[in-house]
Amino acid sequence: MVTRAPRLLVKAKPTPKGTNFNIGKTSFPGTAPTLAETLQIPAPLTRRLRVFAFDPVLGLRVDTESMNETTMEIPWEPNLQPGPVGEYLEVVDVDPASSACYAPVDLNHPHLLASDGLDPAEGIPQFHQQMVYAVAMTTIGRFEQALGRTALWAPYIPATKFGQNFRSYYVQRLRIYPHALREANAFYSPPKKSLLFGYFQANQDNAGDNLPGGLVFTCLSHDVVAHETTHALLDGLHRYYQEQTNADIAAFHEAFADIVALFQHFTIPAALKHTIAETRGDLKRDNLLAQLAQQFGQASNGSQALRSALATPPKATDYTEATEPHDRGAVLLAAVFQAFLEIYDARVSDLKRLATGGTGVLPPGDIPLDLVNRMAREASNAASHVLTTCIRALDYCPPVDLTFGDYLRALITADMHVEPEDDLNYRTAFISGFRARGIFPGGVRNLSEENLRWQPPSFTFNPERIRQMLGALNLTWNLSSDRKQSYLHGESNGFLLWKWFQKNLTPDEATAVESDLGIYIRAQKNLPKQIPISKGGIPILQIHSVRPARRINRRGQQLTDLVVEVVQRYIATDPNTGVKTTHRGGCTLLIDMENERIRYAVRKRVGSASRIEAEQNFFRMAAEGSQSYFDPAREHEPFAMLHRGL
Repeated sequence: MVTRAPRLLVKAKPTPKGTNFNIGKTSFPGTAPTLAETLQIPAPLTRRLRVFAFDPVLGLRVDTESMNETTMEIPWEPNLQPGPVGEYLEVVDVDPASSACYAPVDLNHPHLLASDGLDPAEGIPQFHQQMVYAVAMTTIGRFEQALGRTALWAPYIPATKFGQNFRSYYVQRLRIYPHALREANAFYSPPKKSLLFGYFQANQDNAGDNLPGGLVFTCLSHDVVAHETTHALLDGLHRYYQEQTNADIAAFHEAFADIVALFQHFTIPAALKHTIAETRGDLKRDNLLAQLAQQFGQASNGSQALRSALATPPKATDYTEATEPHDRGAVLLAAVFQAFLEIYDARVSDLKRLATGGTGVLPPGDIPLDLVNRMAREASNAASHVLTTCIRALDYCPPVDLTFGDYLRALITADMHVEPEDDLNYRTAFISGFRARGIFPGGVRNLSEENLRWQPPSFTFNPERIRQMLGALNLTWNLSSDRKQSYLHGESNGFLLWKWFQKNLTPDEATAVESDLGIYIRAQKNLPKQIPISKGGIPILQIHSVRPARRINRRGQQLTDLVVEVVQRYIATDPNTGVKTTHRGGCTLLIDMENERIRYAVRKRVGSASRIEAEQNFFRMAAEGSQSYFDPAREHEPFAMLHRGL
């Protein structure tokens, strides 16, 4: 009996009747196969790469050595080049201090594909390249999943003289330099669109678990890489958060970057289960997951870690007493982490009751492994929810002059919008964490959820008008979109929306929009002279980041809004110094694309006298040196000064 090849795997042609064909030394009658088809193997969805779960120093301790290596699954990039160089990132390993250039790692090498990349090692530059690529790509993925669209870096904006046309250019890749500096520093460079990591010698007298005087590489700290990547992602979303208009702006950049780095700890199963077992499920006790950059802290000053979310018990004066950006940022980090702890405790309370016969009080000694696993799962889910809410809230923030109080309102609004049913009191936990440290928003009557939630504008457009406005835009930006096309659509949508405002708003509508949103759209007699205008007398108005926000809630429902950011300049004169100062105002609009209505308006009124006075006071203090991080001579590299010595 002759077994024929499957029809899908071969192509054959008929042969004359009675003829035979040979395979080896055996002769067979019938039809000879002429061409075997190639099986189409789909590309993998993810690439597995090994990294340090925290940083190298934890591998020097018996109790943490076994959990300090983890394998990350990042999206598969089919065209990844040596470097690595992919769609989002370009790793450039030049070491200026040593006049060295290290060969780039090829993560598509068969040996590395088979072994999940290089072994974690401090002394191999190619592993350093692998480490920064894997952690940065993981951080990018967190943002994309939370926001429901591809991530973009801040555009390149060349300097222009007054009166010249404003231009911006698409930036495809963020560059990462693992060995850019020989100093205790790492920072995001806005003008270079790059992450620059330093290396330095550990303290000789008190280096913790490090070798005294040994080299410490910041690019090998999971926390530092995630922190710096977050700075770049935040700059891509809110380009004017670099401008220091109040004491919260720089602190928010630092706190938010720490929040992302810290909550990514809860995605490391071995570390999470180890910590749950060690603390017996009580994450209020000082623990590894609540600490940031252990090696850096030990090597620089002998501390347990650079920062901790459990540093001190909360008090109502924490916010007002903290003036240095990292100190004030630590207050926001602690507020968010307290909210997480309250959410986690609510999620595990039933597990404790089941494990203790209803008392909820665990007996002395180690807790059972099954309880450790269940508690770890609840902690991971709670951390994921908190981090996702923190990232989503960025779409609900004003485009300029952000305060911590504004961010609390953004958190509450984002969570109420996506998850109306708050059965575990997540929003109450956020409010409690902020209130305990004296962080209060302005312009609200009380701290109820409904009062903290942003409100729609007082003017209304009927659905037909909203439909007409949206019909002029390209709204195809999502997780599968080409990133450059997404950027170009976002920029063109801003211009198209500006044109629609100019041509389609009736005089009454324009008056209502300007009055409610605190911006100027039309050429008019009563236009303040402090508002820059175009040659035609039209107020210069920048509409950027016209972007969709797609979110899926716990019930599987998809919510889609259009986020529109409008920014306008106001040139004032400081009454104390006579110096002209530039201020920006504007608003963020969230437009419900399904029900065709403006859902929320988040305002910072252009020309607000009280806000301009506060900004001018802040500028004067900065110039006098009371805000040491604000150095006008180094303003083009704000994070370099801010992170020096961390």
